[in-house]
Amino acid sequence: MTKTTKDKRATRRAFLKTAAVGAAAGVAAPAALAQTGPINMRWQSTWPSKDIFHEFALDYAKKVNDMTGGDLKIEVLPAGAVVPAFGLLDAVSKGVLDGGHGVLVYHYGKQTALALWGSGPGFAMDANMLMAWHKYGGGKELLAKLYSSIGANVVSFPYGPMPTQPLGWFKKPVAKVDDLKGLKFRTVGISIDVFTAMGAAVNALPGGEIVAAMDRGLLDAAEFNNATSDRVLGFPDVSKVCMLQSYHQNAEQFEIMFNKDKFNALPDKLKAIIAGAVDAASAEMSWKAIDRYSKDYTEMQSKDNVKFYKTPDAILKRQLEVYDEVVKKKAAENPLFKEILQSQLDFAKRATQWEQDTVVGRRMAYDHYFGANGAAKKL
Repeated sequence: MTKTTKDKRATRRAFLKTAAVGAAAGVAAPAALAQTGPINMRWQSTWPSKDIFHEFALDYAKKVNDMTGGDLKIEVLPAGAVVPAFGLLDAVSKGVLDGGHGVLVYHYGKQTALALWGSGPGFAMDANMLMAWHKYGGGKELLAKLYSSIGANVVSFPYGPMPTQPLGWFKKPVAKVDDLKGLKFRTVGISIDVFTAMGAAVNALPGGEIVAAMDRGLLDAAEFNNATSDRVLGFPDVSKVCMLQSYHQNAEQFEIMFNKDKFNALPDKLKAIIAGAVDAASAEMSWKAIDRYSKDYTEMQSKDNVKFYKTPDAILKRQLEVYDEVVKKKAAENPLFKEILQSQLDFAKRATQWEQDTVVGRRMAYDHYFGANGAAKKL
């Protein structure tokens, strides 16, 4: 064997050895880069642990945890566990929390236009129609623009359209607009401006603090949200009068929020699951609300001796008039507020005309089956 042949064989062996090491490294590289174990996220809601709203937050987390097969695990803490309820946006934006569950109106102090996702009459839309605007009418893009304008490092998913909220809980029925004057009243968002203009002395408090404030006389009246939340939080213990129907929060939704850096670092598959879980939880929340709210509405009357009254039309009409004055002023001060407002109005004009022309009123059917003439109806 010649020296040249030996050199060629040695070179070939060295090449094959190097290639084998490289191949092994190539196989090992993905394993080295792969996530070891599940991705854990710590969240907080803006609700007390006993509130059905915190239950909704837990429902969403469970959907994600189950749908990812445990690859992503979200733990949800109640309001105050890490930060106060109104501190959620800052905490998620700064990464103190990985995400959270609340409502956009709670960030009203950061940017007044955030209240347009639910604080007001919705321009004759209900909350589900406002969600349609958000998904398909430009709202999603406007919300991203809005959060960017205030430097919020978050990804937001509005979801869970809520039924119309009551005017609130009072010491006695409210019969006219003047009855609101001088009342120490709790509300949030643009409703602060609306009720202030109607003569109330407004105090914005998180849900978990309202009943205690009413019990101590710091509030004369208050609104929160729905029969189940109000009952669990203890409103029937401090008031026996609830006024139903109002335009101050006719079309509100919840918000699921992620820290943007944490969200962007997730694999595309998990991002897709998160988005799908938002829509699934939105539907489930709506159905659960109908079941639970109607039960507690009935039981508050039969067991808690609460009297419910319809808000007089004169008050409802005045709410609309004052709301128009408030948003006109804010639109003049805030170009982004104006842009979002106009987008909603354009969508609402088309959507509500379709709804009013198409959807049959249900009052006649209700009276037929359950009203004075239908109470004894047998089928």
